[in-house]
Amino acid sequence: MTPIIPSTMTATTGPRLVDGRGELSRAVVQALRSGGPPVYSTAAILRADPFGEDLHLALYCLYELHYRGFEGTDDEREWDPSLLSLRQVLEARFLDALRAALPDAPRTVEEAFAPLLVEPLDLSGSLSRHLEKEGELWQLREYAALRSLYHLKEADPHAWVIPRLTGRAKAAMVGIEYDEFGAGRAADMHARLFADLMVDLGLDPAYGRYLDLAPAVLLATVNVMSLFGLHRALRGALVGHFACVEVTSSPGSRRLAKAMRRCGAGAAAEHFYAEHVEADAVHEQLVRHEVIGGLLADEPTLEEDIAFGCAATVFLEDRLADHIRAAWAVGESALLAPLPRT
Repeated sequence: MTPIIPSTMTATTGPRLVDGRGELSRAVVQALRSGGPPVYSTAAILRADPFGEDLHLALYCLYELHYRGFEGTDDEREWDPSLLSLRQVLEARFLDALRAALPDAPRTVEEAFAPLLVEPLDLSGSLSRHLEKEGELWQLREYAALRSLYHLKEADPHAWVIPRLTGRAKAAMVGIEYDEFGAGRAADMHARLFADLMVDLGLDPAYGRYLDLAPAVLLATVNVMSLFGLHRALRGALVGHFACVEVTSSPGSRRLAKAMRRCGAGAAAEHFYAEHVEADAVHEQLVRHEVIGGLLADEPTLEEDIAFGCAATVFLEDRLADHIRAAWAVGESALLAPLPRT
């Protein structure tokens, strides 16, 4: 059968492509710029660090084709077989590495989520606690620049799971996502609120603006959502990820709202996190009892996947927090290059 070729190729007006950080990411960037297939060696795949800069920038760029694409890149590249083939290999490396890093991961929902439902007495290692009590404005700006890679498309990766759910799980998931997307009001979309936060902090709120400064340890936290979301087989893991985010969000958001207030970051900066304190406390109950409960009622064999999604989220978020705290402890930027000080 002759494939149907669109008569007109459309080029997206998404964010600008950034330079590669190794053979694989350079191959992806060049392919998107030129319209040709990615050119890379088998050796590059074999030696790629599954948590490293090259692999995660390549994977991020490939995933972004399913969101807003990149400036000047044909929208049809989203389903280019040569790009999908590379993405499949990179995803396998990443997923295998996650599983290898979590050999003792919980296998039940109870085991995975019980530790997250009680705030630890010792918060000395908590990044949000550090920002609340002693963080400086430049650190809040760095934190926002890092988190912008997700928050400017907040809730989008999790929306992939909606058509893969039924009954109670689907209804509750849609209800939570409705809130995330502003309950029908564009100005109240959480992505819009985060853009307002960035303006208060003197940052550029353009979608994808800080991709070139985001290290792999941050990109991995965003890529894992797309990995889980774009594969029906990983729908349980995506629900586990989503539930982990909602369960842990409210206490951290409360501390970050206080940090924004203490540093005089601005009303919009404080409002973003204050909004999440109340909203996510409600979402926590819905996601645990209705999304997870409904999914397990329909597909009880997915329990281990849900638990894995939660464990992988905690693992990647802990790596990111450790990276940020280690850089700040010696007065260095957690970004690949510092932001201009205001």
